[in-house]
Amino acid sequence: MKAIDNPGVYIPPPLLYAAIFIGAVLIQKKVDLDNSLFKTRFILFTSLVFFVPAIFFIVRSLTQFVRTRNTVMTIKAAESLQITGIYQISRNPMYLGLVFIYLGLTCLIGNWWNIILLPLLLFIIQEYVIRREEKYLERKFGEDYIRYKQEVRRWL
Repeated sequence: MKAIDNPGVYIPPPLLYAAIFIGAVLIQKKVDLDNSLFKTRFILFTSLVFFVPAIFFIVRSLTQFVRTRNTVMTIKAAESLQITGIYQISRNPMYLGLVFIYLGLTCLIGNWWNIILLPLLLFIIQEYVIRREEKYLERKFGEDYIRYKQEVRRWL
């Protein structure tokens, strides 16, 4: 019996975002950084500004996955290559939406550690998740995916 090919990402990406976010909150409890800037109306308004694109990117990408009967599970094989709709703007709209949620929540709770750890989170998503997914999609869809990568940016 042949093993099913998949990206090999065994930790769900939303869990990675949540883990770093919660880790930052726990660090704040031990190493308190002044969060008075986050208490301004401007920053609270900024949190809303982050939530709008988050909802746009996540809802549009999930809707497209449902319509095409594809899977968002990173341990399952892809049924089709997503290159239309929201995927013409970004190759990773779900991950981009999660970044916007992360930033919106960061503004709401007022934690500098979330900002400090954001580059680490992006590095983990880039190296552990996206690189593996891209290698898999090249194996599965070949030239179609390579052409798509040349036409659409990874993030925005």
